[in-house]
Amino acid sequence: MNKVELPDGTSLPPRHPDAPAPGVELPVHYSKCFGCGDIDSGLHLRARAGDGLTVDGRFHVTEHHQGAPGLAHGGLLACAFDEVLGMLGMLTHIPAVTGRLETDFRRPVPVGSVLHIRAQVDGVIGRRIYTSAVGRLNADDGQVAVNAQGLFIEVGLEHFTKHGRGLEGRDFEVNP
Repeated sequence: MNKVELPDGTSLPPRHPDAPAPGVELPVHYSKCFGCGDIDSGLHLRARAGDGLTVDGRFHVTEHHQGAPGLAHGGLLACAFDEVLGMLGMLTHIPAVTGRLETDFRRPVPVGSVLHIRAQVDGVIGRRIYTSAVGRLNADDGQVAVNAQGLFIEVGLEHFTKHGRGLEGRDFEVNP
């Protein structure tokens, strides 16, 4: 499969043949990840592969995620979006890191709510992967609470062994 060229000069990478099928829950990419890992203080975010180059995530806002009393902390909401946007790499098998993340908070996200996050790849230019996401309250068609736009930069796997602690000599796979 080849990239699809778009009118704005960007292209869309193909969905990798080994990408999880639509509806399949995506695996935790690292057990100690604050976003998707199973650590006590983390977000415990889970997501499923969508159609095309989309991912559907769910973030259950608990009392541990508060900023103002009874409301989710904006930084943790941004973290949830970064995590779901980063999971798009599981569909393309392109290793990438966050270069920029912009969030627009449109309405409060109360404790006890579930933020339904739909992320998508919008285009690629060189090593730059443009993404966006919409977070809706309590349903896939709920009120929009947060929008995000992300820029991810494609990197080689050596990026993680060079810059990560204790990873020297460790073998990596792209989204195993």
